[in-house]
Amino acid sequence: MSAVRLELAEAFLREAVFRSRERQAASVALASAKASKGGSCGLGEKPVLELDLSRRAKEIVARLWPNGLEGTALEKARKLLDDWVVEQDAIDRKRNHHMKAMRMKYGFERDAYPPGVAREFDAGLERVNSEETARRRAVAQELLSM
Repeated sequence: MSAVRLELAEAFLREAVFRSRERQAASVALASAKASKGGSCGLGEKPVLELDLSRRAKEIVARLWPNGLEGTALEKARKLLDDWVVEQDAIDRKRNHHMKAMRMKYGFERDAYPPGVAREFDAGLERVNSEETARRRAVAQELLSM
């Protein structure tokens, strides 16, 4: 598997998440008209599966699968994308909850954190970001195996 194809597959997964986030943002905006009780990490209640491809995603698909996917491979790819959007949503929530917990405890001004607290904040983000990178790469490899 070439590095270029892997990078394209990862970009395609990002595009799927971005597209789903657009729909999710609209849902959050509509729901914010109601009085909200309790905290929120800003991502809404749940992920929104939106796999209508953006122009960029269509370009990537054409490069990765010039002849397209069909049959079982297509169904597997759709399921993989749905599952990835849900998994990415959970990872984003984990990141947001870490940031919220740190900010509630130490304030919003990260530059004012004592060095140990700043390292804790950064280490938490790095753990989540590393998890996201590893999972996105694994899902991209699985996607390319179709």
